[in-house]
Amino acid sequence: MTPAHVLIVDDDPGLLQALPEALRLRMGWLTVDTADSAAAALERIAVRDYNAIVTDIKMPGTDGFALLDEIRARRPDTPTLMITGHGEYALAMAALRKGACDFVPKPIDRDYFVAALCRAIQTNELNRKLKQQQLTLARWLMAPSQQLETLVQQIGQAADSSSPILIEGEIGTGKELVARAIHQLSARREQPFVAIDCSAKSDTAIEEELQIAEGGTLFLDEIVSLPLPAQSQVLRAIQDGQVLPAGSKMPVRVDVRAIAASSVSFGLAVRAGWFSEDVYRGLNGVVIPLPPLRERDDILHLAKDFVAEASMEFGRPCREISAAAADVLLRHSWPGNVRELRNVMRRATLIASDVIERQHLSLLDGLRVSTRRSGPTQMGPSLKEIAEAAAEDAERQAIRQALQACKGNKTEAARRLRTDYKTLHVKIKQYRIDARRFKKTPSVA
Repeated sequence: MTPAHVLIVDDDPGLLQALPEALRLRMGWLTVDTADSAAAALERIAVRDYNAIVTDIKMPGTDGFALLDEIRARRPDTPTLMITGHGEYALAMAALRKGACDFVPKPIDRDYFVAALCRAIQTNELNRKLKQQQLTLARWLMAPSQQLETLVQQIGQAADSSSPILIEGEIGTGKELVARAIHQLSARREQPFVAIDCSAKSDTAIEEELQIAEGGTLFLDEIVSLPLPAQSQVLRAIQDGQVLPAGSKMPVRVDVRAIAASSVSFGLAVRAGWFSEDVYRGLNGVVIPLPPLRERDDILHLAKDFVAEASMEFGRPCREISAAAADVLLRHSWPGNVRELRNVMRRATLIASDVIERQHLSLLDGLRVSTRRSGPTQMGPSLKEIAEAAAEDAERQAIRQALQACKGNKTEAARRLRTDYKTLHVKIKQYRIDARRFKKTPSVA
C-alpha cells in the first residue's frame, strides 16, 4: 500500500493509545496522529491534509457532528469515519447523512475497523488521482494553442451525444483524460466511469465491467489488443444492451456508453487485421484524434505548468526554465508525449536548485530533433518522413535486441528498455514482432 496519514480523534486516553498501536501492527505503511478534542483536531487539520480521519461522536465541548461539519468545510475530500456507541443506529445513520463515509460501532471490532479504514484510504487515493487527472486535462486543454480549439469543440459535441466514441492517439497523449472529460460533461456524469486496459486483460470477458458501468461509461483502452472474437462480443453486448453473467442462464440488461481508444490509427489497425472492421463501423459514431506533443505549439507552456505544479507539491523553489533547457525541450521528439513531459519536468524540479538548466533534463533519452516543423518537398521524402522512418527503424531494432537478450520475456525487455509493459506490448504489435520466436534464440549482451 502507498504510505498514508490518518488522524484519530477521541477524548478517551485509553482508546487513543490502543487504536494507533493496533493500526501500526496491522498497517505498517500507516502514520497515525491523535487528538483528544475537536479543537486539537482542527489545529492538526489546518496544517495537514490527512488521507482519512476517525472521530468519536460523543465528546465534551464540540462533538463529532460539529467536527464533521468543519472537516467537510475545510477538507471536503477527506473521508471521515465516525465511532458510535453500541446500538446507536440512529446516530450512525445521521453521521452518514451528514457526509461520513462509514461508522464504527463500539466495542470496536479491530478487523472491521482496519477494513473500513482501508476502504476510506483507498477512496481518498482514487479521488486524489481523479482530481489530478482533471487538473492535468484542464491545463492541457486551456493551453494557448489554436490546435486544441477543435479538440475542445469535439469533446463538447461528443458529451452531448449518445453515440459511441473512438479516440486515437499515441501513448501519453491523454486518451483516458479525454474520455473522462466526455463522461463528466455528459448526462451520465453521476453514474460510474469504468476503465479497462484491454492490453493487460488476462481474459476476454467483460460482463462484470459492463454491469459495474450500468448507466455510465465504459472506457476500453487499447481495444485493438483484444482478440477479434472478443471485440465482436463487446460490440454485441453494447449494441444489444444485455450481457449473460457467468453461471447464469438469463441475460441482464445494461445501459452503457462505450468509448474505445487505441494508440495506433484505427484505420491502420483494420488494414493490419488487428481490429474488426464490423466493430470499427459499430463504434465509430464519433472519432477524436489526439495530436502528439511533437506536433503541438505549446510545449513550453505545458512545461512551465508542470514545473509550477511540482514546485508546490515538493516544496521546491524552481520557477524558471533556462533558454538552453527550453531549446532541449523544443528539440526533443517526445515519444511519450504529455506524460513524458510531465515526468521530465517533475524530476527536473526535484534536482534543480532554482533555475532548470540543460543538465537537469538528463532523463531525456538523447536529443532527438522534433519533426513537427518539417514539411514535404517535391524532390523526394521530407525531413519529417526521413526522421520518422529512422526513428521507427531504430525503435524496431532496439525492441528486437531487447527481446533476444531477454529470450522473449516482454516484462524483462520492457525493464531493459526503461519503458512500461503496456507501451512495449503496443509497439510489438505495431511493428508486428513475434516475441515467441526469441524464446529459443541464444541471449546476447
